[in-house]
Amino acid sequence: MLGHLTSLLRPSSSAIASSSRFTLPLSLSLTPRSSGQTSTVSQQVRHRGQLAPRRTKFKKSAKGAPGTQIPIGGSLKGTTLHHGTYGLRACSSTRISAAQLTSCQMAVRRRIKSVKGAQLYLRVFPDIPVCVKGNEQRMGKGKGSFEYWSCRVSPGKVIFEVGGGGIREEIAKAALKLAQARLPLQTEFINISSSPRLGKISSPSLAAPPSARTLPAGLAFFDAKDEGGARDVVMKREEKSVDEIVRGMEAVALAKGEAAKGVDA
Repeated sequence: MLGHLTSLLRPSSSAIASSSRFTLPLSLSLTPRSSGQTSTVSQQVRHRGQLAPRRTKFKKSAKGAPGTQIPIGGSLKGTTLHHGTYGLRACSSTRISAAQLTSCQMAVRRRIKSVKGAQLYLRVFPDIPVCVKGNEQRMGKGKGSFEYWSCRVSPGKVIFEVGGGGIREEIAKAALKLAQARLPLQTEFINISSSPRLGKISSPSLAAPPSARTLPAGLAFFDAKDEGGARDVVMKREEKSVDEIVRGMEAVALAKGEAAKGVDA
């Protein structure tokens, strides 16, 4: 009788084996493994200097519609300089990875390091996860694993800007040329006076009127133009536009007067 009671209170070896079969992988997944072993649980780690979003709602995302995978242009937004005095603008559409942007950043910053006060501004950010599946795999069985972060760039989009410290055009062009060689698309060098770009069309007529233009965010614009403040910038734009209108009207009046003299003669 006593032996029967002890057998009931003592758990069997099969129960221990069954319980350890489910708890062992959980404990192994939470504890770090040695360098010789490979862990089955992969986690994305974001370092301080890495171009990647801090947090995302979903780990993976769809490619999107055919027109949104690689934009083809059609917008004036982001086609002009806003922070610096010189920049690099895209002439075609493609998808740029975070590694390519990081390589361009390191090359440009190394080149403009000698100019005190010069800064590099990044106008795009890789926030689209790209998932890749292996070659010669059958269809189905879910989406591929995460590979890298990327961003979509449309024609006319400004990618990099350089300004501050009174940087000269020769140094800015040489620095941005290093980034130009590392990007997988055709780009162009622009400055403050460059006109906006709509797809493949670049014309001064695409610029907004002076009263509707936004003020530049950085002080590099004021340093380059030798202007003191935002109010002076707006007033000078208005005066310049008024002078152009007056000159045009005087030219039209002069042409009408010469035509009238020719008819009287």
